[in-house]
Amino acid sequence: MKKMILTMLAASAMCLAAVAQDDYPWIWNRNPEFKVIVDTSNEPIAPGPFEPTVDGLSGYECPEWFRDAKFGIWAHWGPQCQPEDGDWYGRYMYMQGNSRYKYNIDTRDHPSRFGFKDWIHEWKAENWDPEALVNLYKETGAKYFMAMANHHDNFDLYASRYQAWNSTALGPCRDIVGEWEKACRKAGLRFGVSVHAAHAWTWYETSRGSDTTGPLAGVPYDGVLTKEDGAGTWWEGLDPQDLYEQRHELSPDSWAWEWQEGKVTTPDQAYCDRIYNRTVQLIADYGPDVVYLDDTYVPLWPISDAGLKIVADAYNRSAAANGGNPQIVMTGKILSDWQKQTLVWDVEMGVPDDIQPLPWQTCTCLGHWHYDKHRYYDDKYKSSAAVIWMLADVVSKNGNLLLSVPLKGDGTLDPTEQKIVAEIGNWMRINGESIYGTRPWKVFGEGPLAVKSEGVADYGVSAKAKPQPGAADMRFAVKGDKTLYVTVFGLPETETVIESLGRKTGLDRRRIRRISMLGSGEKVSWSRDDSGLHIAAPQAMPAPEALVYKIEFR
Repeated sequence: MKKMILTMLAASAMCLAAVAQDDYPWIWNRNPEFKVIVDTSNEPIAPGPFEPTVDGLSGYECPEWFRDAKFGIWAHWGPQCQPEDGDWYGRYMYMQGNSRYKYNIDTRDHPSRFGFKDWIHEWKAENWDPEALVNLYKETGAKYFMAMANHHDNFDLYASRYQAWNSTALGPCRDIVGEWEKACRKAGLRFGVSVHAAHAWTWYETSRGSDTTGPLAGVPYDGVLTKEDGAGTWWEGLDPQDLYEQRHELSPDSWAWEWQEGKVTTPDQAYCDRIYNRTVQLIADYGPDVVYLDDTYVPLWPISDAGLKIVADAYNRSAAANGGNPQIVMTGKILSDWQKQTLVWDVEMGVPDDIQPLPWQTCTCLGHWHYDKHRYYDDKYKSSAAVIWMLADVVSKNGNLLLSVPLKGDGTLDPTEQKIVAEIGNWMRINGESIYGTRPWKVFGEGPLAVKSEGVADYGVSAKAKPQPGAADMRFAVKGDKTLYVTVFGLPETETVIESLGRKTGLDRRRIRRISMLGSGEKVSWSRDDSGLHIAAPQAMPAPEALVYKIEFR
């Protein structure tokens, strides 16, 4: 099987992959010279078959439970949701002229006097009920749930032994990850955590700036504060530098996501060790089934070996608990073919334009990643129809969909989000059998939007927006060897023609035993000829977002 998959990957030879590798040569150097070798003495790598090298991780195979699950929900929730003003608040609030900077001054104070640390102090999550939310997500159809363990804001949402700035000591004074995990286990959902903190090194560099104009021009923002400055404040005894991580020279590039030499100041030993220790402790203490790594490949690659050691430790722990076959899933972004042999590819807000030989995941959100009340006021959320279209498209190409449903600072959903998740849940109760446990067919779909495009920008982040699907657009998935599901996006006014099932195509010439519409007792009239399978227009749809035909072969 492994050899066959490798052959398929080589045969696919996506031109986009070649372009991306030209763009990111330092990422896809298979054997980089690590500048920082992390110290594993505090958190030793669990023994087992996986070694912390590319070759040593290449024996990994995605577990079947993940391939069957197809749909997960994510609470991309932490102290940056407290302002309720959108994504990356903790970085943008230090950029004069940015809307978050203006919001900070209008609602609180200048960032030299009220910084992100102070938003953490205000965040209490006073109405958060993890058990009720997890049960709602289960009713919505999710088979796994993802909790955020930390973001680029560097604040750990669990009982961290290596980060004093964490949710058990500050803000809500609750073990956010621990409570999510208990709720998931009780509800029978697989549990995941997302890890983003490795980027704090450069992400927070804006906190060391100052205004260039105005009455406070030249007054440093609070990212320069140290422990000694805290006497008499609410944060007395804490070191802001453990949060902001600005004990280094500014990077040559004002913002660089990748760890490219000449653009980013190289992280020091202490920083790399902390990222490693915090992540290994998180995985060891909470036993997640999925770990989302918000990194190009793995954390700190290719500056440090920290990421490889984190993954090896996680796989070995899971292998020891599962008869030698790890059941944990770890995802990374913008991956080359050889990197996809070591963990699962995650595509942020995008979808590849064809069936992938290996399981993968896309992640997207209803609004902004962090809660933005303006999306609610302006009615700018993704609709349930848009989510279901993306889900069926992703599943038809061998992927999973992870949907972030942003929580307000207090830990609740707004009324529009509640309506959307209820609509998704209704569709999934009717049509879930066409999603769960399915596999790709010989082609992923038909219709105007099935024409191959330029693919995924940067081979992993933010695909170009496409037109809304219509009744001529359909996606395929199979279950077993006798059932084909066809998802149609809209109520057809005329017959639906599935050209892939025409007698001349040769894709599947088996005799059809029965065709039905999921959730409907309406008789489905159909005929088949050389040009395709012809299904008469139905009188009604069981759910307004999309209908699903179930085709059973003899």
